[in-house]
Amino acid sequence: MTIEEAIVLVKTCAKKMDSRYGKVVFDEWAIVSLAENKARVLAYLGPRNDDFLKNFAADIGGLRKELHDAQYGVGDFAFERHGVGTGFEAFMVMGFGIYLICNNTRESMDGIAKNPRWLDAQVPFAELSDKVRPNPLAISWGDTQVAKKTP
Repeated sequence: MTIEEAIVLVKTCAKKMDSRYGKVVFDEWAIVSLAENKARVLAYLGPRNDDFLKNFAADIGGLRKELHDAQYGVGDFAFERHGVGTGFEAFMVMGFGIYLICNNTRESMDGIAKNPRWLDAQVPFAELSDKVRPNPLAISWGDTQVAKKTP
């Protein structure tokens, strides 16, 4: 898929999750490339546009190990139960070296999960995962192509 297609899918997922949850689940959604050990923001939706990348290394916190774990394939995701403030709560593998980062800058994942509507709100996230698996996000810039490779 293209970045434009991915953005539409993410925006649709966010609206559906918020509707099922009754309020905003994640107020920050970012598609980032970590290819070549460089963090690049490919798309960002949220309140910290200027500070997102600047604070990325600190905010990745508890998800750092999982982001570098080869066991995660395209469409797989993980949640950080104790992420608070700007610490990221979740990621989904969108393509080779490309991740969707999800965050609630006001509430922890643990707090979000205490709401009984959280179970239903997860359905659109799982549906997004199912759409990404057969059609990973592929990006190219310059001579570098971050494509449908597997690690």
